[in-house]
Amino acid sequence: MQLPEDVVQDLRKRLRRVEGQVRGVEKMLAEGRECREILTQLSAATKALEKAGFKLVASGLTFCVEHPEEAVADGYAIDQVQHMFMKLA
Repeated sequence: MQLPEDVVQDLRKRLRRVEGQVRGVEKMLAEGRECREILTQLSAATKALEKAGFKLVASGLTFCVEHPEEAVADGYAIDQVQHMFMKLA
């Protein structure tokens, strides 16, 4: 299944943001920052990764609904995409 270019761009943007958040956490640890502050940034990075995952699965579900035969041929039957969704839940 080929992802639409706008989805790819959105996912890449989200992942760059997460990358920056993780670097920020590393810097905070090196600086000896407060546990609460570090946890807040870790939580933000986790949520951003979850949103990226949901965006990816939503794109897969949309593809399955719009092109059911092609999705099955590509190995993305609706039940398999639903299983991927449940991995994130």
